[in-house]
Amino acid sequence: MVKREFWRKQVEQLWEQRSIVWLKGVRRAGKTSLAQTLDHIEYFDCELPRVRRAMEDPEEFLTGLRGKRIVLDEVHRLANPSELLKIAADHFPTTRLLATGSSTLGASARFRDTLAGRKTELWLTPMLLADLEDFGRRDLKRRLWHGGLPPFFLSPEPPERDFQEWMDAYWAKDIQELFRLERRASFQRFLELLFAQSGGIFEATRFAAPCEVSRSTITNYLGVLEETMVALVLRPFSTRRATEIVAAPKVYAFDTGFVCAHRGWSELRREDLGVLWEHFVLNELIARTQSTEWRYWRDKAGHEIDFIWQRRGRAPLAIECKWSAKDFDATNLLVFARMYPEAECVVVATDPEPSFRRNFVNLSVEFLTLEKLAARVATV
Repeated sequence: MVKREFWRKQVEQLWEQRSIVWLKGVRRAGKTSLAQTLDHIEYFDCELPRVRRAMEDPEEFLTGLRGKRIVLDEVHRLANPSELLKIAADHFPTTRLLATGSSTLGASARFRDTLAGRKTELWLTPMLLADLEDFGRRDLKRRLWHGGLPPFFLSPEPPERDFQEWMDAYWAKDIQELFRLERRASFQRFLELLFAQSGGIFEATRFAAPCEVSRSTITNYLGVLEETMVALVLRPFSTRRATEIVAAPKVYAFDTGFVCAHRGWSELRREDLGVLWEHFVLNELIARTQSTEWRYWRDKAGHEIDFIWQRRGRAPLAIECKWSAKDFDATNLLVFARMYPEAECVVVATDPEPSFRRNFVNLSVEFLTLEKLAARVATV
């Protein structure tokens, strides 16, 4: 079993802050495998009836494991999971507990308490650059095409059938159990269209007619996708200037493999790499910062910056994603910098090794690799 060292380190660091860690992520992201590779753990699969019976008296169960490191996999299968986690946090402070689930605690009606102040969360995203090293396959194009769910990445060929099976399981086990939505055909049609148009400006009215539902239903569907981490929603960065887009979000699919599958790509062309690289960079940034507070910027003339990081007490960080530094056109950054001259501007590409700076008129732009950008933004 592959030891994903970046993520193992994150769990250990978070256990130093709180005794309860909630490991969330989409199905097949590798939560169970990661949990099982942690050192000196007692592992419990809450999908098993005998395990659930053993936890019917939480205090007795935890007393027998006092001071140990416990993994409760698929903890939402318990009748009252928040009760057990709350007792563990309040009365067994020397016990370290990792609980896993496909979504946030608040998404399930079974969680009567979100454990605010008692736990910390870790979002296990699709595979990072560090994961490619651990899996022994530093093949970025393969990661973009197959996607970042470990079994899909390791598949000899792009796992088209697995993508559909994942969609079916997502509806049956996540959507139906947590949200009980109706109209499966409409929901899945929306998901397919959203993945095919991933990375674009989101307008609910564009999806309503082909999905045969109302605009408000489409907005509700997007909220469900965001809650379950299947869609990444970026709101616009602005200071409410008349020339800026201030409301329309951009929406990204959670994984590049699903983007390729739903766009019908049978191979990767040079012109496809840029949009997939943008998705991959966003995945890395979210994983490193454990934050969904990333923004994009766009003005009404169509100038756009891929990602903006509004750092507390510091100037915004403006990030442009390019497969190759040779592809960079400074126009958009120059327009942004005229409005926000204090901003730090960078271009993240696959080939600026070593990093370098280039001046465009009065703007200094740094070109760097994703590894160096990830190290800069990391806060976990």
